Amino acid sequence: MSKKKILIAGGTGLIGQHIQSLLPKDEYQIHILSRSSREDHDNLKYFQWDVRKQTIDHEALKVDSIINLTGAGIADQRWTHDRKRIIIESRTESIKLLITGLKEIGHQVESIASASAIGYYGDRADETLSEESSPGEGFMGECCVLWEEAAKSFKEVCERLSILRVGIVLSTRGGALPKVLMTAPIRVLNYFGDGKQYYSWIHITDISRLFIEAITDSSFSGIYNGVAPIPLSNKEFVKEIADGLGGGYMVLPAPAFGLRLALGQMADVVLNSNRVVPERLEAQSYDWQFPDLVKAVQHLRGTKT
Repeated sequence: MSKKKILIAGGTGLIGQHIQSLLPKDEYQIHILSRSSREDHDNLKYFQWDVRKQTIDHEALKVDSIINLTGAGIADQRWTHDRKRIIIESRTESIKLLITGLKEIGHQVESIASASAIGYYGDRADETLSEESSPGEGFMGECCVLWEEAAKSFKEVCERLSILRVGIVLSTRGGALPKVLMTAPIRVLNYFGDGKQYYSWIHITDISRLFIEAITDSSFSGIYNGVAPIPLSNKEFVKEIADGLGGGYMVLPAPAFGLRLALGQMADVVLNSNRVVPERLEAQSYDWQFPDLVKAVQHLRGTKT
């Protein structure tokens, strides 16, 4: 039986690499896009593209399905005017290039799963937010709206499209958790501001499985909140991380004004409240491996995932 071919755009990032580790090598040939040339190995084949120049190796696109994870890091740098432009264009222009390339070779793929983020909802206090909720204000809401509008154009080149609004991804190899644990060596963990803002999180394995199911399971289509079932306040979030580490940590506030001073508008990433629930996944009886934060942290601690 021939292998299924999957293109992972953004495949060298945190989620992309974990998805690679979950796909059986004897069943899948994985195409990865890169700005520079790389040597193929195992079931991975690398192809070059340049989003700024809008060039792509068409061979990369001859696949059954696409997982799109492209985009400059949201919290990598302060949000200057130029950085905001880069964050948005790295998402919208990469989608444009993928669609143009598929049209140029006259190829339609079976399914596409494209990333968005729960930043779509903006700062909404304790309002419970489902996939049907309206977008919020602020830069994150603006960015995600433009990102999703671009992704909806994938419908021109695929039979089935899913857009996953990704929550706070927990992994020991990147994302939010290592930042929370920066003060762990002195037995202190910090929550931000008053700690009442809601965090909607997901284990790296669960979000990776979700992207895989979105392209392989024909029941998936449309918008999904890629989060665990129970959102927590930031203070509860940090306390449960402490419990997952084995306890014995002081949980102390990091003042909001200090974060605003240090990070500027980018402080929204940690101070905004997103009480997001995975309503559509629950309706489809989705089976999370790690719905409980304490157990999720225990697993991550033990496996270094």
